[in-house]
Amino acid sequence: MPPRFERRIKIISPDSLFHLARALAKARFRNRHPVHGGSGCPVIVEGRRDMETLRSLGFEGPIELVNRGWGQSRLIAHLHDSYGRKNTVDGGPALILMMDWDRTGMRLHENLLGRMRSLDMWIDESTRKTLMRTVPLKAPTIEGMKNLVDDLIPLINLEDPPPDIVF
Repeated sequence: MPPRFERRIKIISPDSLFHLARALAKARFRNRHPVHGGSGCPVIVEGRRDMETLRSLGFEGPIELVNRGWGQSRLIAHLHDSYGRKNTVDGGPALILMMDWDRTGMRLHENLLGRMRSLDMWIDESTRKTLMRTVPLKAPTIEGMKNLVDDLIPLINLEDPPPDIVF
């Protein structure tokens, strides 16, 4: 039986895995607290398992859940009041929107994006677009990437070393 990494390479090419790690490293850096050199930019995900997957990938900053029992209007008002129109640290987008790319996630993404843009909020969708291109068949959800965590962590740490690692 081939090692776990070799089995996955047949499904996800090494170039795609590296491209995915680079996008996640950029998002993880923006998500990191400003004290550790990041921007404190929150990541918006659908549910608890998506949040757990991002935490296992090393995201230490704020992660907001869409499915918390609130209506979308209340959620968007909360996000606008808490994070504003754009990030105050780096002047970039205020939020990183990482909905799943299944049918429900697509519908939710479009709805939230339209409502947030109507409030002139800047939204970062680049990580989600990269995820959709690189792992569409293997993992149509954020939580589905959990089986790639062992392979992604070393690659992400090359691009964005955690604050406690010094080379």
